Amino acid sequence: MNRINKILKKYNIVPSRFEKNGKVTLVDSKDRRYVIKEGHIDEKILIYLKSRNFDYMPKLLEDREYQLFEYLEDYEIPDEQKIIDLIKLVSLLHSKTTHYKEIDSDYYEKIYEDIDNNLQYLYSYYTDLMTIIESKIFPSPSEQLLSRNISIIYKTIEENKKRLDHWHTQIKENNKVRKVVIHGNLRLSHFIRNENSYLISWDKSKIASPILDLLNLYKNHALEFDFEPIFNTYEKTYPLTKDEKELLYILIDMPDIPNMNFNEYNKCKNISHIIDKIYKTNRLISPKTSKE
Repeated sequence: MNRINKILKKYNIVPSRFEKNGKVTLVDSKDRRYVIKEGHIDEKILIYLKSRNFDYMPKLLEDREYQLFEYLEDYEIPDEQKIIDLIKLVSLLHSKTTHYKEIDSDYYEKIYEDIDNNLQYLYSYYTDLMTIIESKIFPSPSEQLLSRNISIIYKTIEENKKRLDHWHTQIKENNKVRKVVIHGNLRLSHFIRNENSYLISWDKSKIASPILDLLNLYKNHALEFDFEPIFNTYEKTYPLTKDEKELLYILIDMPDIPNMNFNEYNKCKNISHIIDKIYKTNRLISPKTSKE
């Protein structure tokens, strides 16, 4: 709190009330409300965004150990509309910051090896888990739930391996890659819609592939929304290349690992979530991959 008070004093902000909201502290002063959040934003990213006339973010007063900016009111609009507004802004961010980078042969090989190793790990993890479950005379409800659905997990891993090998044959001769500024932590709670649109919480932003923002948004909200219109809206402004789409489909279709440290009720919820996400993702990407 001493550090926060020092920052407020630096900008002549006299606090009358503090309110902790998760990782954010809301600060009321005489005539205004401010937000202060621990975390640093890369100054090079901020300069780059400014040079590209992307100003859909809060005006930062401080950005060193903490981010300090004026509180922005968020209109109450349906989440289904809000996430469409969010993805439109993300497509604008990517289109404004696109550039191409020369790469060597190791670039895609490392991506391939990392994903391939991950698939092997997933297969081994679920195989070991099933060996333990099948050795039990009376498996728990969560273990029975996993056993009944293990075939779809194995099938997903197998199909992903095929997609990965196909993607690898298509891109291994490429010598350039498309890069953009990604927000790095896309979720509905990091988007504010009022008279304008704003993305907040930029401390994980960096230069990377545009599909990482889409992957992050999908991971955070896969079961809450129909992502076909969301991705379609994004591509109206910023179409993905064929190899970017293939890699995105591979990454969003990776089965999650269940948390077996939960209590039994939450283990069942967690495994159900994993299975539901697999089925939903399959419905999303199967028609597209069959055409390609």
